[in-house]
Amino acid sequence: MTRLHIVPQEDPLIRKKSKAIDRITPELKSLAKDMLETMYSASGVGLAAVQVGFLQRMVVIDVSENRNEPLVLINPRIVSSSGKVPSKEGCLSVQGIEGVVARKERVVVKARNIDNVAITFEADGLFAICLQHEIDHLEGVLFIDRLIDSQHEQKQ
Repeated sequence: MTRLHIVPQEDPLIRKKSKAIDRITPELKSLAKDMLETMYSASGVGLAAVQVGFLQRMVVIDVSENRNEPLVLINPRIVSSSGKVPSKEGCLSVQGIEGVVARKERVVVKARNIDNVAITFEADGLFAICLQHEIDHLEGVLFIDRLIDSQHEQKQ
């Protein structure tokens, strides 16, 4: 596995909309492994392919306490949501800034897993927040675009 370069917010690529994935290839599986390695190395809980320079609709997430429950989602989309919750967020592509974003409390997501199996699941808490944050990346949206009252803090 390889640790990949994380695309910073200043790079115009991070604002582009990612393309749907038609086929799950060995190269895509390798990219997913590298993305997980990169996410873990950077102490992140989620990473979108665009954040490592690939305009493909794939995200990796692991919000487990022991960091041993990786999830790879291909073409994820939120099909329903409910509730509202403020979320203090940061981003591997937006270094040094944290801010509060209004997120949905619960989401239902449809996607394919790395074995090309269609999956639908419900998420809440940190998992739901992370899903929304990473799916936003696939649309070229950063958490700083959704800040409540445009408030943010410099991270120490």
